[in-house]
Parts: sequence; structure tokens; C-alpha cells
Amino acid sequence: MTRSRVRAFLCVVVVAMVPMPAILAPPHALVVALSATLALAVALARWPYRRIGLATAASVVALVSYTVTFVYQGRHQFAGLWLPVEMGALLLLFGRVVRRLPGRQAAVIGTALGIAAAVALPLRLTLRMPRPTAEASVIACLLSSFAVVTVAAVALYLRSLDDRRVRAVADARRVQRLETARDLHDFVAHEVTGIVLEAQAAQLGELDPRQARELAVRVEEAGLRALASMDHMVGALRDPDARAAEEPPPTRVYGLPDLPDLVGRFSATGGIPARLDMPGDLAIPVAPEIGSTAYAVVLEALTNVRRHASSATRVVVAVTPMEGTVDGAALRVSVTDDGGGTSPTGLMGDDRHGGGTGLIGLAERVKALGGLLRAGRQAEGWQVIAVLPVPEDARSRARR
Repeated sequence: MTRSRVRAFLCVVVVAMVPMPAILAPPHALVVALSATLALAVALARWPYRRIGLATAASVVALVSYTVTFVYQGRHQFAGLWLPVEMGALLLLFGRVVRRLPGRQAAVIGTALGIAAAVALPLRLTLRMPRPTAEASVIACLLSSFAVVTVAAVALYLRSLDDRRVRAVADARRVQRLETARDLHDFVAHEVTGIVLEAQAAQLGELDPRQARELAVRVEEAGLRALASMDHMVGALRDPDARAAEEPPPTRVYGLPDLPDLVGRFSATGGIPARLDMPGDLAIPVAPEIGSTAYAVVLEALTNVRRHASSATRVVVAVTPMEGTVDGAALRVSVTDDGGGTSPTGLMGDDRHGGGTGLIGLAERVKALGGLLRAGRQAEGWQVIAVLPVPEDARSRARR
């Protein structure tokens, strides 16, 4: 038997025991017994149940409690016998209403339940005593009011924690969507930069029909990849709650297996030979977050080479495993260009001084994974190096 079924069975047993003393009591005692039984059953049940929600069930309990208080004409002993049960049930239900229901419903239904527990229920007992006194009624109402205020304070505190958690989840989703869109922006910038370079190269000389067709094909493929990334970016920025359940994820996760294609496209469209040095089978398994960060580092570095070192004659992308670091194994990713033997130059007519993610954003991303990113001059060129630690738990996760 599962835990939920055990809980449901125990609740049924407890609720069924409440009206049992009414079997030996006069018929009018059944009125207060059923009121207490209903309140306890609603307080312990899971809501919503089918089409009945917590607001409807709590409203019925409050109405029944007020009705019994006004119509019950029996002896005060029977009212006192079931009073602790109904009081506890009303307080529990009051706390659930204040914590769970929307603001207006919580205020209206919670006030009704609070008055029932703090005023109506104590007066049901004190006004039917042989010698009712105002002092007894006031004391009983004050004690009940203290319990109601305590429950309200606890419920409001828990409600604030729930609201804070919901806001934190919403903020985390928003940040994640923006980061995804930022990465996709870099993918688009990479492809558009390649298209611009192809167009600039075509203006430098006459192209024969075969070269023109090859150029058109390369531009078409880069444009289609840019459009696909734009579609993914729009999907990433959309509210995930409004996205249909059957809709695919907003974007794919790029990783180390995508580096050969990335470097190959760079060589084919940019006119700068690029070589990838990466073992076919890395000695250490790499988790998706490590692989996607390595891909982002290479993408940003190659985009910067195109924009700021168009005279370079060689680019080397190296991905090598490292052993003996503080946390165990690590992955070293480097992108080095020779600068072409001249000062760095940019695209023709390019006056931009920044990108989407940029090296600063990449440094933050790498640092969040416990790694280190360095960028600086290397001989006459430029080098970007990222060291990404691969802890044991990540390696185990990747193996699985």
C-alpha cells in the first residue's frame, strides 16, 4: 500500500470515529456531531476533488457551522463534547484557505472561517450553559481569537515563502531564457558574419558560373541556419507556461561533437584555414553543460577572428583533456590565430565594438562552472584559452 493510500485510510478512520459517540446520545446530539465530522473531513481531504475545489468545500463548512450554532437547541454538554474536534478542524481549514487560495477568496472565506472559530463556536457552548455569563463568553472568544491569530500568522508566513519560491522559479526561468537567447544570438551573428564575408569576397573579383553557384549555396545554407537559430531564439524568449506540451524544446544543446562542423563551416565561408585538434574519443566523459560551454568558447573566438583578424592565415582549435588538476580531470579548449603578420583588422566597413555574449559573458559562464578563461596576444596573433574542470560526479553523470 502506497503512502498516499495509507494517509487516506487513516483520515477515513479518524473521521469515522468522530460521530460514534452520537450513537449513545439523544438525537439532537447528532447535529453537532455531523458538523464536527464535516469540518474534519474537509480539513483533512485533498482538494480539488473532481470539480469541487477548496473554496467551495470551505464555504460549505463555514455555512454549516454558522447554521448549527443558530439552530442547535440541545444540551451544552454535547456541544462541548464535539467542540475541540470542530475547533481544530476549523483552524486547520482556516490555515489552508489563507495559505492556498487566491487573495480575494482567501480574505472572504478565511474571514468567515476565522469568525466561526473565534466567535460562533465558543458562543455555541457558553450561551447554552445553565448559567451563561458575559465573562465566560468573552474569555472563550479571546482564547479562540488568539488561536485564530496564531494560525493566520503561520499561514501568511508560509504563503509568503510560497510566493517567494514562485517568484524565484519565474526569475530563474527568465534568466535561463535570456541566456539561451543570448547564446543563440551569437550563433546568428556567426552565420551572418559568414554571409557578409562571402558577399565581400564576391565583390573583389569576377566569379565564374561554378564559383557563383558554390557561393550561392554557401550563402543559402548559412542563411537557413541563421533563420533556424532566430526561430529557436523566439521560442526561447516565449513564456514556457504558454507553450504547448507537445511543442519541442526551444533550442538544441550544442557540444563537442558539433565542433568539427563549426570549424569546417568557418574554413569554408571565411577564407581562413582552420584546423581542429581534438581526440576522436576523449579520455574523460564530458557532461552536456561542459560541452556546450566549450562550443560557446570556440564559437565566440572564431567570430572574433572573422571580425577583428580577417588577415589571419591560420586558426588552430585545440580540445585536449588535462589530468592532475585540483578537482581531478579538466578540459582545455584553445583557439589561436596567427594574426596574418599584421595588426588586427576587422570586416570592411565594420565599426562594431562588441558582440552578443562576448568574452566577459563567457568568462562569467566558465567561472560559474569552476573554470578559467584567458584571452590575450600570442606572438602576432590572439589566443583564447578556457580550462573547464570535469568533477567526478559530472563524469559519472556523463557515463550514464
